[in-house]
Amino acid sequence: MSAPVKIAVSNGTTNGATNGNTNGALNGATNGATQEVNGADLKKMKNANPPKVYIGSPHKEFNPSSNDSMDGNHCTYEIVQSVAEFLLSRVTIRPKIGIICGSGMGCLADALTDSTSFPYETIPYFPTPTVPGHMGRLVFGYLGDVPVMCMQGRFHYYEGYPLWKCAMPVRVMKLVGVTHLLASNAAGGLNNNYKVGDIMIIKDHINLLGFAGNNPLMGPNDERFGPRFPAINRAYDYSVRRMAKAVASEMNINNIVHEGVYSVVGGPSFETIAEIRMLAALGVDAVGMSTVHEVITARHCGMTSFAFSLITNKSVTDYESYEEPNHAEVIDMGKHREPVLKEFIARLVKKIEHDRQQSK
Repeated sequence: MSAPVKIAVSNGTTNGATNGNTNGALNGATNGATQEVNGADLKKMKNANPPKVYIGSPHKEFNPSSNDSMDGNHCTYEIVQSVAEFLLSRVTIRPKIGIICGSGMGCLADALTDSTSFPYETIPYFPTPTVPGHMGRLVFGYLGDVPVMCMQGRFHYYEGYPLWKCAMPVRVMKLVGVTHLLASNAAGGLNNNYKVGDIMIIKDHINLLGFAGNNPLMGPNDERFGPRFPAINRAYDYSVRRMAKAVASEMNINNIVHEGVYSVVGGPSFETIAEIRMLAALGVDAVGMSTVHEVITARHCGMTSFAFSLITNKSVTDYESYEEPNHAEVIDMGKHREPVLKEFIARLVKKIEHDRQQSK
C-alpha cells in the first residue's frame, strides 16, 4: 500500500487528489482542513472538479542526477525533462497549447476549469516573479473543452534573471507536449493610430536585447531542443494570426485590433522620449519588456508561436508633456479589458485546437 499523502478538503469532502506515490498535496480551498488518505482511495477521486493547488515540497522530494546541472549560462535538457516529468506525474491533463499571461492578464488562468495549479516556488528549478500583476502559478486546466497549460505570471530580464532562465518554462512546455505557444503582454503604444485598450497582434519583432548581445539561446546548444542557428524570420505564425483576425471579426472588435511590430527593451525603467522616437522611426508599433525571448525559444523548439500586446499606455514623445508612464495603469487596463481578452483567447484557442485536430 502506498504511503498516506495529505490533501486539502473543505466541508468534509475532498477537493483534490494526487497520485499515490506523491508526497505533495493539492489544495482545493484556501481555508480547507487536511486529512490523510491512502493511494488506493485517491483513485476514487478522479472526478473531483474544484480547482486544486499543489502545496507540496518538491524541492525536498526532487533528487536530480549528479550529472544534471544548471550553471550560469544554460539549463541542460535533463533538467528541463525532469521538471516536465515532475509536472506530468501530478496531472492527468496533456495540453497541446501553452499560454503566457502578461501583466494584469492573469485572470485567464482563473477561468480554467478542472484546474490544477502549481505555485512557481513548488516547481523544481523555477524562478519566481517579483512584479505586481504576475501571480506566479503554472495552471493546467480546460479552456472550454481544450486542455491547456497557462503561466499566470512570467519572468523578466530586469528581475535579474538571464534570458535563458526567463524562457526556461517554454522548454518545459515543449517537453510536456505543447505544440502551440500563445503569449500576451502589456505594451506601450507608439503607433499614432493605436489607443489605450487596443490589441496588437504581433507580426514581427525587433530584439534590442539581442542587439546588445543577450539572447535566450546563448551558451551550449542541445540539438534535442533545436538547431544552433534557428531561423526567426517567420516567428509569428501566419495562419494563427489569420485565425486571430477572424476571431476579432466574430467578436465585432476589428476597430480595436491591429497588427504590428513589437520591440523588447530591458527595463525596468520606461523608455526616454529620444528612445521612443528612435523606435518609432525604426517602424516599431509597440514596446515592452518581455515575450521576444519566449518566442525565440519556442521557435527554437519547433513550436508554433503567436503573441499579442494589450496597449496599456501611450508612449510619451513630447518633451513639453508632463505625462509619465507607470505600472499601475498597466495593471488597471489589463483588468479593464479582462472580459474581451478572455473571450478573444478562448475563441482563438478553440480555432487552433480545431485546426490541430484537422491536420492530424
